[in-house]
Amino acid sequence: MKGHGGHRGIGGAASSRRRAAVTLHDAPGGRSEASRRWLRRQLNDPYVAAARESGFRSRAAFKLEQLNQKFRFLKPGLAVVDLGSAPGGWSQVAAQTVGPSGCVVACDLLPMDPVPHVLFRQGDFTDEATDVWVREALAGRAVDVVLSDMAPATTGHPSVDHARILTLAERALAFASATLAPGGAFVTKLFQGGGEQAFVTLLRTHFQTARYAKPAASRSESSEVYIVAQGFRA
Repeated sequence: MKGHGGHRGIGGAASSRRRAAVTLHDAPGGRSEASRRWLRRQLNDPYVAAARESGFRSRAAFKLEQLNQKFRFLKPGLAVVDLGSAPGGWSQVAAQTVGPSGCVVACDLLPMDPVPHVLFRQGDFTDEATDVWVREALAGRAVDVVLSDMAPATTGHPSVDHARILTLAERALAFASATLAPGGAFVTKLFQGGGEQAFVTLLRTHFQTARYAKPAASRSESSEVYIVAQGFRA
């Protein structure tokens, strides 16, 4: 990861960057048709190359950058909790943005390699032990922003996947409602499928605003959408 403020977001300059090398060894499943489709998508995706060149753990980092460019929920000095943080792209962006006066605490069921200026615990954020650890890691600071880019393992059945990610978002909202300071923000991912409107209506009872967004870095064929809720009513 580059130092704070050292990263340039993807834009016109990205088209002139040399595309990062991707080989069949990178593709899951060897030389199957699925792996060839994955490889073609990786080779043709400018955000994959830009993430590698910028030192980001994943292309998802650009999604958070673009969401923050629009809504400005991350600022220097804020305390941030990143739920479902692995492999660490969102934590990297959060740490860069809040700077040395801020604080980023992250957790995930999966392991995550250390990210500078980020405190990480492997575990379920709904477990009491993880909740206690998060509060201790914050050292008495109120939480300004809760981020969740969590998604379930997809089944290929849109209605099932939609229901599963709604459940994750509801759990993340419960965590945010219990930890956010007044005026805080909550950002979560959903899959479009009909039930998200009821969730947004619920958000609007807790926050002054709750708005949909699909950043440019989100693949057009993906059903994912992000909800940015701001102005938490404690």
